[in-house]
Amino acid sequence: MAFNFNTEYPSIESLREKAKKRMPQFAFEYLDGGCNENINIKRNTDEIREIQLKPRYLKNYRKSSLETELFGVKYSMPVGISPVGLQGLMWPNSPEILAKAAFEQNIPFVLSTVSTSSIERISELTEGKAWFQLYHPTEDWLRDDILKRAEAAQCPVLVILADVPTFGYRPKEIRNGLAMPPQINLRNVMQVFGKPTWALETLKYGPPNFATMEKYMESGMSIKQLGKWMDATFSGRLNEEKIKPLRDLWKGKLVLKGVVSDEDTEEAIRLGFDGIIVSNHGGRQLDAGESTIKPLKTIAEKYGDQITVMMDSGLRSGPDIARALSCGAKFTFMGRSFMYGVGALGEKGGNHTIEMIKTQLQQVMEQVCCENVYDLPKYLVK
Repeated sequence: MAFNFNTEYPSIESLREKAKKRMPQFAFEYLDGGCNENINIKRNTDEIREIQLKPRYLKNYRKSSLETELFGVKYSMPVGISPVGLQGLMWPNSPEILAKAAFEQNIPFVLSTVSTSSIERISELTEGKAWFQLYHPTEDWLRDDILKRAEAAQCPVLVILADVPTFGYRPKEIRNGLAMPPQINLRNVMQVFGKPTWALETLKYGPPNFATMEKYMESGMSIKQLGKWMDATFSGRLNEEKIKPLRDLWKGKLVLKGVVSDEDTEEAIRLGFDGIIVSNHGGRQLDAGESTIKPLKTIAEKYGDQITVMMDSGLRSGPDIARALSCGAKFTFMGRSFMYGVGALGEKGGNHTIEMIKTQLQQVMEQVCCENVYDLPKYLVK
């Protein structure tokens, strides 16, 4: 299958700049921002880019392959689309756009519990290949019902979050009325009038809602009531008591996202997780925390033979992917980067972004003369 690549947008930064022009300010700042002073969101990418690779120009090199096996499934490259909440707020219909692109190009798409398309719809678009990320409900019956729906939708992997025990302090979201409970203010309404394409697409697909959770909500909730309901319905704090029933109930692969310490890695192994994603929630939760690349190195080296170690947060290019893989990640995920693509190019943004990252990663592999992604740690400058 051939995909069009728009040469006017050859980088994630060019997509970001275009998305900023097309999205209302409140939506773009929700996507683009971190927490507090935005220190860790910058640290993530800056420190990844300190990693260097050493080419082997005179080795007996044939060709490079990006194909990667993960949990028994072969993907076209070691990159997936991270779970992102409120995707349809940032760009209308974006979870469906990205799920379709991921399916067409054979990479994993992870649907968030609080995204704006349902488990069932995304499963339909991906023929049951999409992963599902669970925000842990406070009530067991709700947890069990969501898991039954994910199982019926044939989701092969369940991802649960460890890194949202409390909501990050995000000044821009507070100013824009997107904190919990959310508020609509005059400034937001005026911003929409200045972005006609976003407004028309929103009219076409309808206002964003928590589609997976819709069946559990009372009809006619005000925005304030919705915020209070969401706050009461989910608990971000994980412990052994909450994890054990999930491991017993879920028969597919189970992944813990948000691991940044040896202690949590050891606990994940003990509790029977199949994989972990080293992540700091894109720098949106703890400004005083480490970048993701630092704990990744240690965790991959110490525990990579006991559990599948993956990574997200701070990755913005094919070279960034190569850097993460060289430090021991078996697979990587990107969230903002794909949302920039959809914000910039709409329906074509998913495929464009995947093609661009794939091309960039292929070039790095060929330049250093690495034949497969599993061998990238051999090219790390230590």
